[in-house]
Parts: sequence; C-alpha cells; structure tokens
Amino acid sequence: MADNQHSEESIMDKISEKLHHRSSSSSSSSDDEKPPVSHHQPVNRPSGGKKSVHKCLGGSKAADLILWRDKQRSASILAGATVLWILFKCMEYHFLTFVCHVLILSLAILFIWINSAAFLKRSPPHIPEIAISEVAIHNVASELRVEVNRAFSVLHEVATGRDFKKYLLVVAGLWFLSVIGSWCDFLTLAYIVLVVTHTVPVLYEKYQDQVDSFAHKATVKAKDQYKVIDAKILKKIPRGPLKDKKHL
Repeated sequence: MADNQHSEESIMDKISEKLHHRSSSSSSSSDDEKPPVSHHQPVNRPSGGKKSVHKCLGGSKAADLILWRDKQRSASILAGATVLWILFKCMEYHFLTFVCHVLILSLAILFIWINSAAFLKRSPPHIPEIAISEVAIHNVASELRVEVNRAFSVLHEVATGRDFKKYLLVVAGLWFLSVIGSWCDFLTLAYIVLVVTHTVPVLYEKYQDQVDSFAHKATVKAKDQYKVIDAKILKKIPRGPLKDKKHL
C-alpha cells in the first residue's frame, strides 16, 4: 500500500510540474508577443495655424482667377495681357489707335451682320443696352474713399515720425519702385505685376510649407540684424524731448 501511495504521489508531482512548465512557457510567449513600450512616441500636432491662400485673398471671384480655379478665364486674361503688351511694347502700337481700330472693326462686323440677316433669313444679333446704376457708382466711390483715406493715414503717420520702422519700410519701398521704374516703363511694370499675380500665389499654395519655413528663418535673421542696427546706430542718434506747445 505504501508503494502504491508513493507511486501515486510521484505521478501527481510530475503532472503538476508539467502544468506549471506549460503555464510559465505560455506566459513568457505572451510577453514576447507584446510590443515594447516606447517612451518617445511622436506627438501629432494639429496644423490649425495654417491659413488658406484663397481666404487670405478674400475668397471672391478675383481669388478664383488668381489661383486658377477657373483655368479658362485665368488663361484668357493672361493671354490677352500678353497680346496687348506685345502690341503696345514690341510693335509700338499706340493705345488710341488700337481703341479706334477695335471700335471700327466691331461696328463694321455688327453692321454687316444686322443688314445681312434679312437676306439670309436669320435673326439679327441681340445687342444689350449697357447702363451703370447709381448704386454701383456709390459703392465704388465709397470703397475708393476708404482706401484713399487709409493711405493718407499711413502717410501722415510716417511723415510725423511716430513709427521709425514703418518710415524705413516706406522709404525702402519707394526707392525700390523708383529703381524698377528706371528699368522699364509703366506698361511693362503693369504686365509684370499681372504675371506675378497669376503665378506667385499658385506656386505659394502648392509649396506653402517649404516657403513658410524659409520665410520664418529669414524673418528671425532679419529681426536679429535689426536689433544689432538699432543697438549700434539708431539708439545713438540724439533726439530732443517732445514738448506740447501751448498757443495763447
């Protein structure tokens, strides 16, 4: 009986050892399957500060033309401006002569079309009457008045010397325009502005991230240079105290 009990206990010990070995191996395999925990996980940051170029341009039909939303109209405007620039600049065609020739050709085509419609038994062309409303004139004048007053306000602020930084920017901008004006005439300058308006915003919208990164670095360097100039030159310029004069 004792031998039987001893053999049963040894069998039970072996079974318990096998079960314990299996449980330990399964737990180790499950631990191996778990991915390692990384303490340096990348943080996804929302790009909420990124502004749309279309919204910055006003979001109107003009912005659609500048950003080539309507490719047919944008291409026609650019092609028409190119043809006019070639006529007036390269072929030395005068503006008044061009307008008169266009009007003569248009009137001749309409005259022939209207008079030949009766012989060809076709309906004559419908020529709409064009009239500018008084409300449109008032709206344009109001918008123009606001912009002119804003420009006069900026010029007054610059002339009084309240903001020296703005004064330097205005002088530098006027000098840059004068240099460009010495290189080309007004017609060429207007054509260059039109071409730049129809190309630069589209390219900026396409490569906005790269341009913003480069502009940020350039702005930081410009601010550092301005601080150096301000500390070495501008702050050493003597300025008299501003006193309010009382008129008796």
